[in-house]
Amino acid sequence: MPPWAQLMADSFWPLLKAGLMFTVPLTLMSFALGLALAFVVALIRLFGPAPLVAVARFYVWLIRGTPLLVQLFVIFYGLPSAGIVLDPLPAALIGFTLNVGAYNSEVIRGAIESIGKGQWEAAYSLSMTRAQALRRTVLPQAARVAVPPLSNSFIALVKDTSLAAVLTVPEIFQAAQRIAAVTYEPLILYTEAALIYLAFSSVLSAAQVRLERRFGQHAVFSEKNR
Repeated sequence: MPPWAQLMADSFWPLLKAGLMFTVPLTLMSFALGLALAFVVALIRLFGPAPLVAVARFYVWLIRGTPLLVQLFVIFYGLPSAGIVLDPLPAALIGFTLNVGAYNSEVIRGAIESIGKGQWEAAYSLSMTRAQALRRTVLPQAARVAVPPLSNSFIALVKDTSLAAVLTVPEIFQAAQRIAAVTYEPLILYTEAALIYLAFSSVLSAAQVRLERRFGQHAVFSEKNR
């Protein structure tokens, strides 16, 4: 076996283990918490009182207007100056959650706004309250619209977790950096890390296609019908 192939074989499990122990949990927790935050922010933007709407808009503007890497640095390296010290994993979790929440709040808000006024009026005609109309009529339809962009956001988050390496979180890229520092073979190690990220993203992309087909099975035009 060529030396480069042997190195890739020897380092495969350490990289995969880092992915399973840190990259995957960090992705799942960040997306779940970020999606919950996004839903709350979207509802505030649509139905909240003016002061809360202003706060929500500022939050979205701030997060979308600054790089994710800078946000992570502020949380992990900047907050200790204010007396707030966080471990690497919680700092990364907070950073990714805030980022996901801001971007996905716009997705959810747009999906809800895409539902026609007639759907609301039909729900009101059945004596539903606004909350009931939202829950029973609007959200199920909005979910179909939101699934593709939310799925893309989730896949992007898998790759964005590589930025947690700058906070010393031992995920895939950090593991590759550590091995490369010992073997002096960065090209091989970083290529292998990229292939593992690619494998994770490919599995999620396949799941996304199936999910979109399920939600779009009653649509007139969808990828399944092309």
